[in-house]
Amino acid sequence: MKGLAPLFIGIFGTFAFSWVGLTVIPTWQIGSLNPQSDEEGTDIYPRPQSGMFQRGAHVYAANGCVYCHSQQIRADYIADDIERKWGDRRSAPRDYIFQRPVFLGKMRMGQDLANIGARAPAPEESPAPAGAAASPASASAASPSPGSSPATASAASPGTSPANAASPNASPPPGQRTGVASPSPGQMANATPGGSSPAAPSAQTPGAPWPIQTAGLPPMYSAAWHHVHLFAPRSINPDSNMPSYRFLYRTRRITGERSAEALQLSGADAPPEGWEVVPTYDAKCVVAYLMGLNQSHPLKEVRSVGGAPATGGAPSPAAAGASPAPAAGGSPAAPK
Repeated sequence: MKGLAPLFIGIFGTFAFSWVGLTVIPTWQIGSLNPQSDEEGTDIYPRPQSGMFQRGAHVYAANGCVYCHSQQIRADYIADDIERKWGDRRSAPRDYIFQRPVFLGKMRMGQDLANIGARAPAPEESPAPAGAAASPASASAASPSPGSSPATASAASPGTSPANAASPNASPPPGQRTGVASPSPGQMANATPGGSSPAAPSAQTPGAPWPIQTAGLPPMYSAAWHHVHLFAPRSINPDSNMPSYRFLYRTRRITGERSAEALQLSGADAPPEGWEVVPTYDAKCVVAYLMGLNQSHPLKEVRSVGGAPATGGAPSPAAAGASPAPAAGGSPAAPK
């Protein structure tokens, strides 16, 4: 009997200290975080998202995307996330104050998606004419999209040199690798394409270390590109082990003109003559959600690495859900 009191006190103390350390102290430290704003109150980050973004988050979770993709950029001194151009700074608690639940993730079968929306091409960005090579001048002329930093925009805009566009297997310069968790085929990021040549518009070089735009596909990370990637991942990256989400799309007979939302598919993925593949509302919501993921805004409590900080906030779901104009067929763009 004498040993029961210390036993119960020890058990109670263990649970009490665990509860205080895991619940009370974190709530006291970050539980009252508010959006960051400038002196004028015009630049507010983060902003609450609703509508298609919220529904897309539910579809994203329901289909198991949270098991293979994380949404957390680790600090540069403990990981290579920033070197891979997944972000210009580490993620912070303030990034998630409007997210319920938070999809931090614990495994990366594919790349991190915390800033996948910041890699979308600018609305005014247009592909080069068919058969024309991308020039450095036109590549640097594209302006970054709202909410993306110049460093992120340079990684998401047409490439850095004609050599990279001409040679899909060329190794990128140090510090400019992007979108790939590892150069080995088994660890290629699922959401980025591998190398390709203009001669093979629907196929890419397996195991290519440098992801580039593939001829005949929409601009990388655009809404149309995400739809093709969800419908046929292996058409983007042959090494991808991502499942196909074809049930989020429907094949219908073309009546009159072809739909502007029809997917640009080729080879075995293309529908029969006279038919087209169009996204359902859930597919549009998932793409709107992906294009709304953007942590590129600078925070006062976090040091940005690798370039000047961004000035805008996350793109709105309404703008993110719109599909851009299809890319010109047969015109390869430079790496992103």
